[in-house]
Amino acid sequence: MNSIQRSLLHTMPVFGGISEPALDFLLQLADIRTVSSGDYFFHEGDNAASMFVMLDGRVAVLKNRDGEALQIKELNQGDCFGEMALLDLYPRSCSVKAVSECQVIEISQHCLFKLYQHDLEQFTIIQMNIGREISRRLRLTGEQLFHSEGVEAK
Repeated sequence: MNSIQRSLLHTMPVFGGISEPALDFLLQLADIRTVSSGDYFFHEGDNAASMFVMLDGRVAVLKNRDGEALQIKELNQGDCFGEMALLDLYPRSCSVKAVSECQVIEISQHCLFKLYQHDLEQFTIIQMNIGREISRRLRLTGEQLFHSEGVEAK
């Protein structure tokens, strides 16, 4: 892991407050992957076992409705996706497709379990950070739904 990639991770909410040694430990276990433009990281309904950190490139987050894949968000460098897989045991809730060639760090449940065994405090911080990020996204989605429904005050 080079210093630019490490600096990027330190700016991400999921890795906020993580010590340098714990981050190094986790990244030694993680995989760096390159995904070609047009390829899928995963499809909605797939088994989920890892999250991804965008080092470079762009992805489209897609949700199926009536057999049609609708784009709900685009992510790029510094974003992460798939983190719900590290908290729950449910299938993927959406599909993620590379819009351009992407380089990502894949952090699996196995990697996180190794961190749990190695440094419980740092593992707990990451879990709390993931929970906060999911909560932030849920609040944003709730606000978007509220405003799109045309709800009127009474």
